[in-house]
Amino acid sequence: MQEKNRTLTSNTPVGLPYADGDPLRRVLPARPEPVTFRTDDTAVIVVDMQNAYASLDGYVDKAGFDISGAQGVIANIQRTVDAARAAGIQVVFLQNGWDARYVEAGGPGSPNWHKSNALKTMRARPELHGRFLAKGGWDYALVDALAPQQADIVVPKTRYSGFFNSTLDSTLRARGIRNLVFTGIATNVCVESSIRDAFHLEYFCVMLEDATHELGGPAIQAASVYNVETFFGWVSSVEAFCLAAAAGAGKA
Repeated sequence: MQEKNRTLTSNTPVGLPYADGDPLRRVLPARPEPVTFRTDDTAVIVVDMQNAYASLDGYVDKAGFDISGAQGVIANIQRTVDAARAAGIQVVFLQNGWDARYVEAGGPGSPNWHKSNALKTMRARPELHGRFLAKGGWDYALVDALAPQQADIVVPKTRYSGFFNSTLDSTLRARGIRNLVFTGIATNVCVESSIRDAFHLEYFCVMLEDATHELGGPAIQAASVYNVETFFGWVSSVEAFCLAAAAGAGKA
């Protein structure tokens, strides 16, 4: 009897068609199959590594979510980013938030106004009004350990997905980028939302599961990993990515 809910796997690399011997071609071990990429058409996407999501006294902490695992992914993301820069792979930071008056948050006519836990927490605790995810504030800022470098790109966004009403898609396409390696917070919210949109925009997406952190507990992380691996992309690790990025031309 066939096993139910099983992700189909293969050892044959998939991805864009590259010529064997291409010096920029790499093969990344991943699930459910290895993925080919070139260092010049790939970007590492760092999703929302801001004080709001990864620091004590940030919005997520104040809203009552467990962020104990968030600090643990910072070192893994830093390692990923360092490997990408060394290999000539573009690094893109996504930064979530709104203007100081929260006009960009949408107002009562937007579901975002009702579902954003940052906005709900500030409404429930008026003393916090204006503190969470307002551009220019500490909460909105990227964590110190992941400060962008000159060649990196920072793309602001106002919703979960990095592609919604942002310049991300045009920024990537202008540089010929078709492969995206995702890291960041939260696996089940902004990371997965961005991967879903990227899939529908014809990007090949890999999520590094040990460089992402969920909001909701380990079962939530497992569910997002399953969704990406089975339906929207591929799943790999920081170690595998760093080795692949540093390797010579790969051959399937």
